[in-house]
Amino acid sequence: MAKLNNQTGITIYTTDYCPYCHAAKALLRSRGLEYNEIDVTQDQAKRQEMMERSGRRTVPQVFFGDNHIGGNDDLQTYVRNVVDVAEVEKAAA
Repeated sequence: MAKLNNQTGITIYTTDYCPYCHAAKALLRSRGLEYNEIDVTQDQAKRQEMMERSGRRTVPQVFFGDNHIGGNDDLQTYVRNVVDVAEVEKAAA
């Protein structure tokens, strides 16, 4: 099982019309986790940054520190498999 450690902050790349982005943000909020949202709806430079960091073109793309978690399905699985929820909260601090 995965553990979160040595990670600083959560970043999520989104668009304003993406239902999977809304689901990913809702999951993070439900866990009491703060995140930095980067909306790439009309920001091509940030979209390019997202693609370079993640190697993917779709949103959402979620990072815990520099650790690329993936999209919404990946995030859902990752959070479900975290051994200690306190570790998730600590990563967001």
